[in-house]
Amino acid sequence: MSFEPVWGAIIAWYLFLAGLGGGAFATSAFLGWKHPEAVNMRKIAHIIAPVVVIIGLLLLMVDAEGGLHNPLRFALLLTNFGSVMTWGVVFLAGFVVISLVAVVLDFLKRSIPVWLDIVGTVFAVCVAIYTGVLLGVCKTFPLWNNALLPILFLVSAMSAGAAAVLLVSVFRHADEFNMVGVLKKFHFCFPIIELVLLASLMFITSFNSEAGWNSVMSLLIGEHALLFWIGLVAVGLVIPTALETWLLFFSPREFEESRKAHYLSAASDVGVLVGGFLLRYLIVIAALPVTIVVPML
Repeated sequence: MSFEPVWGAIIAWYLFLAGLGGGAFATSAFLGWKHPEAVNMRKIAHIIAPVVVIIGLLLLMVDAEGGLHNPLRFALLLTNFGSVMTWGVVFLAGFVVISLVAVVLDFLKRSIPVWLDIVGTVFAVCVAIYTGVLLGVCKTFPLWNNALLPILFLVSAMSAGAAAVLLVSVFRHADEFNMVGVLKKFHFCFPIIELVLLASLMFITSFNSEAGWNSVMSLLIGEHALLFWIGLVAVGLVIPTALETWLLFFSPREFEESRKAHYLSAASDVGVLVGGFLLRYLIVIAALPVTIVVPML
């Protein structure tokens, strides 16, 4: 007998958007530290952060399969602080409030205090990690119940958040986009780290049980292989890494700031966002439960 949660594409969107929002706020804080001149990029990040998280929460609440038709049920989660979902509500609520405060300060043309950046980044990291821990509590699913998953989701969230901010900024504020070289180099590292973590996650999972092996094989050579290799690995990780490697380290300076380079960078960021969603979607749908045999009485 196996116990299977009814999670599908909607939960994948929720996990992706929550991580994306956290990554966007962390990107804003990083810009404030390393590129304080990128004022408009910070504003873009502040808007993205609460909007995508709220959209993700709305998707979760209307998910018929998840049984969350009534939004008031979330209030019940605040009564059990031994539950991962309770802490998730705390992190998400705190993050939304902090990120909305940042939006209001931007609207009032007031500077964001350093303490708000720090507190917001802590909540952003907690939200990103929580999206991995939420799956990990399902102990019968080897692909989810792995200590590397929260770390993988955290790195992916930071990557997706930075990609979203850079993608909007390259078209809206190209002058600032050209100046944020440190952010671009950090962003370049994330897909490489993701590849290593993803390979490690799959290697460990494939050897811990038959269900784990079958889950990994469904991604590598099974029914999800095409989406895994082309969508996640190629489009989401390898191609963005190749494009950014060339743009950051091998292209002439004058080309790097050209419109053609901006389009290539935008394509790279779109790939990262596609990969960020597919990572969560594939991990959700490819997970197979351990079969528990109940003896006849």
